[in-house]
Amino acid sequence: MSTVRQELPEGRYGRSADERADRKLKIIGSVLGVGLLGVVGWIGWGYVAGKSVSAEVIKFQVVSDTEVKVHLEVRKEATVTGVCTLSSQDKGHGEVGRADFTFPQQQARVDEVVSLKTTGRATMIELVACRPAAGGSTR
Repeated sequence: MSTVRQELPEGRYGRSADERADRKLKIIGSVLGVGLLGVVGWIGWGYVAGKSVSAEVIKFQVVSDTEVKVHLEVRKEATVTGVCTLSSQDKGHGEVGRADFTFPQQQARVDEVVSLKTTGRATMIELVACRPAAGGSTR
């Protein structure tokens, strides 16, 4: 008995529809992957490069019902005057103090203890934000 061949001879009539679809999917996936990497890189660069002033609360000490001493480490460009906003809260999470502190030092890293005045006994300190001063650099 002879067997009837159902498939086309391989390689004779070009690529099959599945191979063409696979190639298109690979190209589309590669383009989308490169685009996604570009967007993530752009966002990351904007986040890192856009933060010319940052800070960290090292520790704080409640001195009295109306004052908290806060040890800040500020990182900035040496020519930039930095401004950091601190907020303090009481046990009930009500805000009892908020102030802006300016760091005009011509250094890239500043360690300083600041005094935050409060209207009640503080139990928590929050570093709200840091930014360059409105005037920009101190040059």
